[in-house]
Amino acid sequence: MKPLTKSLTIFLLLGVVSLYQTQAQTKLTQYVNTFIGTAPLTDPKILGYELPQGWRSWAGLTFPGSSLPNAMVQLSPITEFGSGAGYEYEDDTIYGFAHTNKGHWNLCNIPILPLSNPNGKFGSKFSHKKESAAPGFYQVYLDDYQVNVRLTSTLRCGFHEYTYKSNTDRQILFSMGKANSGVNTWNIEQVGTSAIQGFQGGENIYFYATVNGKIERLDQTDVGKRSGYAIVHLANGSNGPVELKIGLSFVSVANAKENLAKEIGNKTFMQVRHEATEKWEALLSNIQVKGGTEKQKQMLYSCLYRSFLWPVLRSDINGEFKDAKRNVVKGNFNYYTEPSLWDTYRNKDVLLGLITPKVTLDVIKSMKDVGDKTGFIPTFFHGDHGASSIAGAYLRGIDDFDIKGTYQILLRNANVDGGARPFVKEYIEKGYISDPDVKNPHVETKAKAGVSKTLEYAYDDYSLAQIAKKLGDSSNYHILMARSKNYKNMFDPGTRFMRGRLENGDWIKPFNPQYPYYEYMYREANAWQVSFYVPHDMKGLIELYGGAKGFESKLDSLFTLPWNPKYIARNVETMIGQYCQGNQPDHEAPFSYTFIGKPEKSQKIIDKILNELYGIGSDGLALSGMDDAGEMSAWYVFSSLGLYPFSATDPEYLITAPLFDEIKWKTSTGKLLTITKPGRGEPLATLKLMGKQIAGTSSPTTCLKMAVR
Repeated sequence: MKPLTKSLTIFLLLGVVSLYQTQAQTKLTQYVNTFIGTAPLTDPKILGYELPQGWRSWAGLTFPGSSLPNAMVQLSPITEFGSGAGYEYEDDTIYGFAHTNKGHWNLCNIPILPLSNPNGKFGSKFSHKKESAAPGFYQVYLDDYQVNVRLTSTLRCGFHEYTYKSNTDRQILFSMGKANSGVNTWNIEQVGTSAIQGFQGGENIYFYATVNGKIERLDQTDVGKRSGYAIVHLANGSNGPVELKIGLSFVSVANAKENLAKEIGNKTFMQVRHEATEKWEALLSNIQVKGGTEKQKQMLYSCLYRSFLWPVLRSDINGEFKDAKRNVVKGNFNYYTEPSLWDTYRNKDVLLGLITPKVTLDVIKSMKDVGDKTGFIPTFFHGDHGASSIAGAYLRGIDDFDIKGTYQILLRNANVDGGARPFVKEYIEKGYISDPDVKNPHVETKAKAGVSKTLEYAYDDYSLAQIAKKLGDSSNYHILMARSKNYKNMFDPGTRFMRGRLENGDWIKPFNPQYPYYEYMYREANAWQVSFYVPHDMKGLIELYGGAKGFESKLDSLFTLPWNPKYIARNVETMIGQYCQGNQPDHEAPFSYTFIGKPEKSQKIIDKILNELYGIGSDGLALSGMDDAGEMSAWYVFSSLGLYPFSATDPEYLITAPLFDEIKWKTSTGKLLTITKPGRGEPLATLKLMGKQIAGTSSPTTCLKMAVR
């Protein structure tokens, strides 16, 4: 463990900060390694088990290609369709360059690949020695076709540059039947001498593309089928690089064409790349650090970069988008996909709001639009965490939206059966969600995940209650706050675990708190990993364990009881005892010692995670688990900076010792948050905010209540 520093000082400065002028020449994009998270995690000592034959751990699943922050177009190489992000570092063949991504086995639309004398073989060997990437840029040499590829992008458009060794038989493959999302139909056609346009069904995405030369012909095979593809044959005669500019739209070809004309138009490749670099530089420069190692700086800015890739834009430059009912709508805000809420509400949505509040505002408006059309605010995968994400933004001052209308839809989420919350009727009537009595359940047993749902709905109720309180709805506030205590109904005092219950209220037997399930009692977790999840009422949780001493003893066991290597659930991986850093359900647990006055224990675990479980493996490119649309990255950003949103709903942050000696965080209103760590090698003794001591030796890690925006 690195020793905590003697004191931690936090300043909040007003006005324009000269630091951003004096350090403007320091390029922070140079620290971003877009390949981090693309390599596999294979070490059983880190994973907690030996990978079964043929398995690749669900670690990282990031993509190295070109993107702007929260952009529609994320242009990246595909080495394997059907994999998390389409690109796996250990592969040696590229099959195309697709234009959408996330890292969740979907998207990867409109794959394009330059060909030269392909001889019926689509896909080229490549080497990492002839590959490079940076924010807004990707380059690789295709050995089989002898083509150097460079890619850059705008919000809605991609820019390909192909330098062919041979200036004859130059072709471009459109793998129209392929995408990580199932393609149900497609079409493509040539328009004029140097343009093509088309549609790929499934995600229902349109495109319009031009090349800087003449198209000799367009061949199509198996039109509309998943086995189908099209090949553009370029006319001979040109000696320079082939430039392919492509606009995308989820509305129409006409909109794709307009997006291309207005975002790229006649710009050169280097102009577009420079603009992309500058946009990332502006975002990254909101946080500047001194001290720390080069690897720590690389990890900080790489994680900050990945925190701003999702959610992504879905409206066109003219304001049109397709709503939840598939109707074309023209909005006065940018329409985004919903956040990856089960993961990102914990930290990343907070980070998004602190640095880019306008994006967060438009994301909320987008979610409200879905709610207006469907009756419910969208959720993602599990829980109802739009309540936390929206409440957290609102309480931090992002309030220029229809909060009353949004609140009414969130109340429907919380109360109407058959909508956003599965089994909410049982939850309201009983105060918990049961699971069936299954004999010999296994990892993939299908059930209700009743324990996880109950705990998460309780937190969602708390989150919604905070909006009710601010709006003066005292009746619903008291109802929701009472429901926020429902987590207590899952606590078994006999075993001192959050434990599954049957419909009649009995505890599920037999009970093995170490065994992980995907959705029986727990969601992608075991009893250990969810039994400390009550971010809104840690005082009440500690009382369930009999007070600070009992809580500390149980928490100690979480981090020390060895993982059973026979218990394998693919994304429950990377263990410190029973604690799982590789998946989200217990990501708040390392900070929990803070609530019993033992911050040094939290710091020891946090330091271990920061220094040993990010940028790991032989190439330093593996992560301890799925990045999950930036949640894993945002955990690192907050923890390395010394501020963590333990309860993301509340505008409060646990303060821990940062990795860096000085941090300057420019807020969206031009204020500057400065965190300094003067002195080395002694325990943390003082904590100051704007020069005033707010904590001493008895409580060196505390809650900092402030609106950083």
